[in-house]
Amino acid sequence: MGDGVTNPQAGFYHPLAVRFADTDAQGHVYFSNYLVYCDEALSAYLEAIGCGWRALQEQGLEFFFIETGCQFKGRAYFEDLLQVHARVARIGISSFTGEMAVYRETDDALLATGFISCVMVDRETGQPTPVPQDFRDAVARFEAAS
Repeated sequence: MGDGVTNPQAGFYHPLAVRFADTDAQGHVYFSNYLVYCDEALSAYLEAIGCGWRALQEQGLEFFFIETGCQFKGRAYFEDLLQVHARVARIGISSFTGEMAVYRETDDALLATGFISCVMVDRETGQPTPVPQDFRDAVARFEAAS
């Protein structure tokens, strides 16, 4: 997925404010924090479509991150308000990939794009398991309405 996000302005976004602790000695957001922002947005997206952490646990499932990536396009600073757009872009047999794009709210500047690939696993065995149909349906419904 090295080319970045294919649909940066997804229908869902998660608002965030840059904390002082997120910045580095140069005064802008430390690079690894963009992946934290992507993680938070993907979690919020999954919760919004009814497939959050608790819902999956109730089905005896969870997922592990297996690959991430981020392309940096600009800088965010302390107290910037961000909108982290998120969507599930691909669902495989036992995996799915979320794509995210980070924008500064005040000027709509694209600051970063990223992805997180996950594998769905059985909570007890830790072994890969097919992505459930209700997850697939929830993503399809949400993306069709966006």
